[in-house]
Amino acid sequence: MPDRTTVRPQIPLVVTAVFLVYLGQMTLNPIIAPLSREVGLAEWQIGATISAAAIMVVATSQFWGRRTQSWGRKPVLVVALAVATAAMALFAVAAGLGMTGAVTGTALFAAFVLLRGVGFGSAIAAVPPTAQAYIADVTDDEDARVRGMSAVGAVQGIAMVAGSVAGGALAGLGLLTPLVAIPVVLLVGLLLVAVRLRREPRHELVERPARVSPFDRRAWPFLAAGFGMFTALGFIQVITGFVVQDRLGLSTATTSLVPGGAMLAAGAGMFLAQGVVVPRSGWAPPTLLRVGCAIAACGFTLLAVDLGAAGLLGAILLIGIGLGIAMPGYTAGPTMLVRREEQGGLAGLIGATNGLTFVVAPLASTVLYGLSPLVPIVVGGALMAVVTAFVLLHPRFRTERA
Repeated sequence: MPDRTTVRPQIPLVVTAVFLVYLGQMTLNPIIAPLSREVGLAEWQIGATISAAAIMVVATSQFWGRRTQSWGRKPVLVVALAVATAAMALFAVAAGLGMTGAVTGTALFAAFVLLRGVGFGSAIAAVPPTAQAYIADVTDDEDARVRGMSAVGAVQGIAMVAGSVAGGALAGLGLLTPLVAIPVVLLVGLLLVAVRLRREPRHELVERPARVSPFDRRAWPFLAAGFGMFTALGFIQVITGFVVQDRLGLSTATTSLVPGGAMLAAGAGMFLAQGVVVPRSGWAPPTLLRVGCAIAACGFTLLAVDLGAAGLLGAILLIGIGLGIAMPGYTAGPTMLVRREEQGGLAGLIGATNGLTFVVAPLASTVLYGLSPLVPIVVGGALMAVVTAFVLLHPRFRTERA
């Protein structure tokens, strides 16, 4: 392995790139429900748009994961951020045309799928594998790696908080305002990476990064747990805006603000977990998974009961804390078991697993919500309970070290 002691790792810069990409994504989330109704798209069409993005994540994550080792981190991030910026700028234009009635129906739906789904989805697929492979490459012990992975998760939580606040606040100036702000945020990330991030020396690159099978006995228990966790999350993430509007009887204008509060609670929970609890706990990945999944399962149970705005926000906060504790265990655990030339492939496999959960879950949850608002919440809670039982009982997670 090359000597990395002479050059200080740029983990904060890579983590900042993750933050800016997710900030752009999370700024859109509070307004996606009212936006869909404003432009005349059905709930299932928004679910299909998000599912299209997930399909692109599944299709491209392993490619990006291996390229981050063969091309280097900077070229991958520059390409990804450039595509994301262009896609979301055009998405803002399409949404604006939809709001004026210039583009409607099938044409508008197709534009949403191609830009927010295919374009942005393929771009965002590159960012987490790049960050995870980089952290795995520059950290040698489990504690440092867990802290690094939790930093990636923590900035996602911060982005959820900041994006919720920004999306809700900017929506007060009109639904188009946050849509214009998103490509600006992504452009800042593109310029930062292009100017500041170092390219690796050629000898640090891996010419032929190894593939990692999803059935590899070192990885599959973690992948199964992650798949279940993110599927459960996917069943409630898209419908949060609809739940808030329908349970509390809010207008479209008010709904753009309150889901922001719900996502703020989820982001605050994730940040508290990954910025405070995980670094201070010293828990190994199996323990993080066991504790986090149990807490998240309790949050889903609370969400199924209509306890008003306070109960809804409390449930989402609990889910955020639980998943925030579990996620570093899921991402860091298998990295301790594979070789350096496998890290990019593993990171891509984790990204593809996460994306796979959002292929079906958003569309299924919006369809089920049309049948009964309680059904997708119950399904998500049942999945979380199964995952909790799995990480408590499987031998891979019953030892302190992964």
